Amino acid sequence: MKAMILAAGRGERMRPLTDVTPKPLLEAGGKRLIEYHLEALRAGGFTDVVINTAHLGEQLIEALGDGQRYGLRLRYSPEPEGALETGGGIHRALPLLGDAPFLVVNGDVWCDYPLAPRALVDDDLAHLVLVDNPAHHEHGDFHLAGGRVDQAGEPRLTFSGIGYYRPELFADCTPGRFPLAPLLREAMDAGRVSGEHHGGHWSDVGTPERLAALDDFLNGQRDRPA
Repeated sequence: MKAMILAAGRGERMRPLTDVTPKPLLEAGGKRLIEYHLEALRAGGFTDVVINTAHLGEQLIEALGDGQRYGLRLRYSPEPEGALETGGGIHRALPLLGDAPFLVVNGDVWCDYPLAPRALVDDDLAHLVLVDNPAHHEHGDFHLAGGRVDQAGEPRLTFSGIGYYRPELFADCTPGRFPLAPLLREAMDAGRVSGEHHGGHWSDVGTPERLAALDDFLNGQRDRPA
């Protein structure tokens, strides 16, 4: 199984830090955010990883190279200025990801979920990792019951930005900029999305304040990241 790290976003809420540095290269706990993903992927048994790039993408390529020092083979999927959103970015990278199910991880989250290959059962198109709702997203995204994910129902959990997908999820898409969420909701309505709840540590590193909170957490100064 291959994996993809989403790293093309502009990081508007993280400005001015992202004016000169792509968000995945920002540091917390003495390490670049994207390096936590690379190390977790290698520990989980992955060898091939695709990274999409747009804003300051040349910095990512220069910093990470071919992935040899991480024990990985890295390939890059460049996108036009402004990027293609999550759905469009994954769709563009499909030729690099192949015909089998693959893992996708948002480059701007930190999580201790074990990133490991997994099989999608039956005719499922996706498997999502959900987490407890953070204070800045208290109403959550989806409902999880019996290992199935639905867009309706209570209680709700937050999508972690970690998901496993079949290429067929994007079968009717055309190249360009589009979000992932509508594809997932359509698959949920068809009963083709499984999921799990991860109760460990997770942080959406979307603002300088959350980056600082994660840095404190990783340095042992707080109990849990924001």
